Amino acid sequence: MALSRLSKLFTNSGSRAAIIGMIHVPALPGSPTSCLNIEQIVEITCRQAELYTKCGLDGILVENMHDRPYLRGGVGMETVANMTRICNEIRQCVPAQQMGIQILSGANKEAMAVAQAVGAQFIRAEGFIFAHVADEGWIDACAGELLRYRHTIGADNILVITDVKKKHSCHAVTSDMDVAATAKNAEYFLSDGVVVTGHSTAEPVDVIQLNSVLEAVNIPVIVGSGATVDNVTQYLHCHAIIVGSHFKYNGVWCNDIDSERVIAFMDRVQSYTYD
Repeated sequence: MALSRLSKLFTNSGSRAAIIGMIHVPALPGSPTSCLNIEQIVEITCRQAELYTKCGLDGILVENMHDRPYLRGGVGMETVANMTRICNEIRQCVPAQQMGIQILSGANKEAMAVAQAVGAQFIRAEGFIFAHVADEGWIDACAGELLRYRHTIGADNILVITDVKKKHSCHAVTSDMDVAATAKNAEYFLSDGVVVTGHSTAEPVDVIQLNSVLEAVNIPVIVGSGATVDNVTQYLHCHAIIVGSHFKYNGVWCNDIDSERVIAFMDRVQSYTYD
């Protein structure tokens, strides 16, 4: 069921993994490093969405990554309002593009509300199952509450893709459970797809671990960090690949998007010959 739902979103990718580009929203009003007004932020994010769409990406994921340090498990009304405004403007710029929402850190209900309001197709949720320690502190599981909220607001059409063994986190409390077993539990708790990452932003995913997850579950498996033009072909057998840092100037996540890097990456993906 989940496999078919995801494949329907990314029909243009054919049999290869769908490519999803990150839009790292500049620091929003209210966050410590905020220096742009909402109109400037809208201009930047819409330009990035249009670039990704022009380069043939299959989807975009909009995230408030510059709002450091992140709040834990929820955000203020100003963040929800501004993310809604930004994502709605993006939707008007690229109406046919598949869009996901992520609000850090672990503000999954807020992301669901924004997604419903702007007509997005999925959210990326942290802390879906099991507990862990993140930069922001102790993170509890949210699957039961989140999926009940989704159903209550009539948003069951919005997919929830979920991180397993999330990056930038300590998983000592579940050290007796590997990433494949964690993914199986996410599937049991009705995740629409699992995101596998390296230990930190831009760190490549271990291919052996990725393959173990692919073998363990019957839901989409998504690479969530570290894909580059040099290693992407080893990930194209999964269902989707989220790319952020590699598309930025010098491969640094906080820089602007470098169109030449995006074009080279997509050329590599589209020219790959499957055995």
